[in-house]
Amino acid sequence: MRIAVVGGGISGLVAAYRLRMSLGPDADVLVLDRAERIGGILYTGELGGEPLDLGAEAFVGRRPEVPALLRELGLESQLVTPAGLRPLVWSAGTAHPLPEGTLMGVPANAESMRGLVDAETLARIAAEPDRPLAWEPGSDTDVYRLVADRFGAQVAERSVDPLLGGVYAGSSRSIGVRAALPTLAAALDDGAPSLTAAVGAALPPPSNAPVFGGIRDGYRVLLEALAERSGARFVTTTPGTRLARGLRGWVVDPIGAVDAVVLATPAPVTARLLAAVAPVAAAELAGVELSSSAVVALALPRETALPQNSGILVATGEPLRAKAFTLSSRKWTHLAQRETALVRVSFGKFGDDSPLSWPDAELVAAATADLATVTGVAIEPVEAVVQRWPGGLAQYAPGHPARIAAVEAEVAALDGLAVAGAYLHGVGVPACVASGAAAAQRIAAEVGAGTVR
Repeated sequence: MRIAVVGGGISGLVAAYRLRMSLGPDADVLVLDRAERIGGILYTGELGGEPLDLGAEAFVGRRPEVPALLRELGLESQLVTPAGLRPLVWSAGTAHPLPEGTLMGVPANAESMRGLVDAETLARIAAEPDRPLAWEPGSDTDVYRLVADRFGAQVAERSVDPLLGGVYAGSSRSIGVRAALPTLAAALDDGAPSLTAAVGAALPPPSNAPVFGGIRDGYRVLLEALAERSGARFVTTTPGTRLARGLRGWVVDPIGAVDAVVLATPAPVTARLLAAVAPVAAAELAGVELSSSAVVALALPRETALPQNSGILVATGEPLRAKAFTLSSRKWTHLAQRETALVRVSFGKFGDDSPLSWPDAELVAAATADLATVTGVAIEPVEAVVQRWPGGLAQYAPGHPARIAAVEAEVAALDGLAVAGAYLHGVGVPACVASGAAAAQRIAAEVGAGTVR
């Protein structure tokens, strides 16, 4: 049997690996990707001659998918956790501790916002439970509209936006409540009398477990292990250009007839490939917008007096070009052992991809100047590397879960076809691992049962 996986990012690589584990050595698994390398928006580059992730550099540690996969692949020793330092928020020209006890920056009480917002906003948060709340169960809205209405614009711009910007490269104005904060939406659906009460009900129970995890030598080791163990044939610099029903199974141009297909491509690419076979799904996915970003990794003299924090997030409206700073040598103990101090500076948000057009030298200069502003110390890089990510992250706009439900319903009716990727049920690596595994399980069950035709 011959199975095509279109897209060689983490979702596609997991799908290829799981297909091999389910179908055995006789299955012919082909992975197509338009890029010269596999991995998609996961990429481990080098700085100072040592590996450093220039795409995602962490994953949500409370989800089991990535640690379980590392153990399965014999890579458990690569699993690392952060040093436990808290990030800062740069707002109104100064650094503040990131508020604790919030749900993606949405507070459960006024006290957690003290120092970050003004007295009027604190009073508004405290009085919110006394104001009538109108919420239609099953409805959706952007996060900004809900939070600014109930708690004030400063909460959305200074507390919520910096966190959503890190996850989606978007803002509270571009992200829907139901997709980004599903437990909050559920609490509102269940009749919470106020946003304060809904946040209190939606907060996860206290835990000492690390929030994030990482991979010591970068995502490259996971990508390479998946590729090797999948036993797949990789066809790079070759995008899938057309998908059609064939005499037996499917036809994927340019590789021809296959028994089954996993589309692990970004939403706009998936939309184009599905246009002739799943028009409803294609139309829905065509409406998923993407954001672009760029990362500048700086190697600084080891003695540079960086703050004792994991990073610095930037509130909306600040006169900085960068949106966030990861103080990598502070955040990760294994990186603290290197000869230089490492910092990642992120640029770009939904609706503003102009930093991608800046020359490398301009991006490095902006990163250096903005880092000096937020740390108050002289920044003199000894080395820098730039990585651009055009269209890197899907925006989970209001109505996104319903959109994806419509996509999956139409695709489910087509034997031998499955979709996977960061636009489905989460942009993080664990969600992508889960989507690739689910797609492979669907195809393996159909191929094994002989239902593909």
